[in-house]
Amino acid sequence: MSTNLSQNDAPLFLALEEFKSIRVVPFDVPGHKRGRGNRELTDFLGERAMLADVNSMKPLDNLCHPTGVIKQAEALAADAFGAREAFFMVGGTTSSVQAMILSVCKRGDKLILPRNVHRSVINAMILCGALPVYVSPGTNDTLGISLGMTPQSVAEAIAANPDAKAVLVNNPTYYGICSDIGLITRMAHENNMLLLADEAHGTHFYFGDGLPLSAMAAGADMASVSMHKSGGSLTQSSILLCGSAVNANYVRQVINLTQTTSGSYLLLSSLDISRRNLAINGRSTIERVKGMAAYARAEINRIGDYYAFGAELKDGGAVFDFDVTKLSVNSLETGLAGIEVYDLLRDEYDIQIEFGDLGNFLAYISVGDTQKNLERLISALSEIRRRYKKDKTGMLKAEYISPRVIASPRDAFYAEKESVPLAQSVGRVCSEFVMCYPPGIPILAPGEEITRAIVDYVRYAKEKGCMLTGPEDMDVNMINVIQ
Repeated sequence: MSTNLSQNDAPLFLALEEFKSIRVVPFDVPGHKRGRGNRELTDFLGERAMLADVNSMKPLDNLCHPTGVIKQAEALAADAFGAREAFFMVGGTTSSVQAMILSVCKRGDKLILPRNVHRSVINAMILCGALPVYVSPGTNDTLGISLGMTPQSVAEAIAANPDAKAVLVNNPTYYGICSDIGLITRMAHENNMLLLADEAHGTHFYFGDGLPLSAMAAGADMASVSMHKSGGSLTQSSILLCGSAVNANYVRQVINLTQTTSGSYLLLSSLDISRRNLAINGRSTIERVKGMAAYARAEINRIGDYYAFGAELKDGGAVFDFDVTKLSVNSLETGLAGIEVYDLLRDEYDIQIEFGDLGNFLAYISVGDTQKNLERLISALSEIRRRYKKDKTGMLKAEYISPRVIASPRDAFYAEKESVPLAQSVGRVCSEFVMCYPPGIPILAPGEEITRAIVDYVRYAKEKGCMLTGPEDMDVNMINVIQ
């Protein structure tokens, strides 16, 4: 990083502002020509946004091979996050996770990881041919959720697979659960393995006090950070962080295999601006978010039947730590699935929360929230309990079903396949994904055996209104299996 720059600077944003001020005549793409060629879109997004939607050029650098203001902005991000290198990503954290794994694993290489990963992790293994070594996460039977990996289970996986290239850790899970990433990182390094972290939901760990340990602070080698979730940048913008043990030039080559050559400057500038804001104001703003989450958690628990869980789950093992900014709520005692509460909040109360599954829902709290809106959520939940509470008999609660892996994700995905009715698929090997989205953790992934419990889960999830995605059959009545 240039000695002339500090975290108070935003070099890419400044370059865009200067570019707009000189009003260069555009004989390049995009074809809307600063918004003049598409008035309807300009009216919708605003002239300032359209003026910033520009193409790569010398004053604005090039995302594929940055040597100017993008390089400076990435260096500032690396410094802010405590990394050796940082790469701006415009394909979401999905592209960041995939670049991370493709940089480390080739066909036949083993990757140790929990099964409750986002589909982007398994997609990456399909692309590169890596072999998953799944560590079953702990489970909380009361909540029906998967937890983190215990160090003992990781140690057993390492001992059984000493040739594995890396260990991947969720930091945190969608629900806010954290494994002991510090100890697991040391274990990986002691066995000549890299430590990769999916930190899609952990951006704020780097800037807040009293939060779980961030991947870079733990000594991780690579981490995928979703800036648009808790970092404040635009949707689809992300950062890939690298430590000193990683060849950053090779990582850039891998990124360029799949990332667009036409990076959006709206997304890139939002990363630069949001990094500066976090570096300057992060601690105070995240402290406010923690306070709002704590208040909402206490008030929801006073309603009755709901359980807004928090740091009391910590056990030093599968729940080594908990992200207290997460407002994760179990709804089973109301007789309502999480997805049913999700739907009621949206349809009856005009409140959009992040997601609901069979037993839980998540309300995402950020600095953009207000006390008034928190009260509205709490009031709506109280009214939903009063109006819709019912007998919970017969409700499914397991969010995680441990799979039996028969084939690698790549081999199964590209194998000869046939489509069979879901009801007749028990005992067959799946060749596609089935998942509720969000959170995007596969119920079934390519290469896994279909069991009666999985079929029952899928049927129940459909009945409750979960958004099932992944299969070719959009209605999930048929499923592709290996011939």
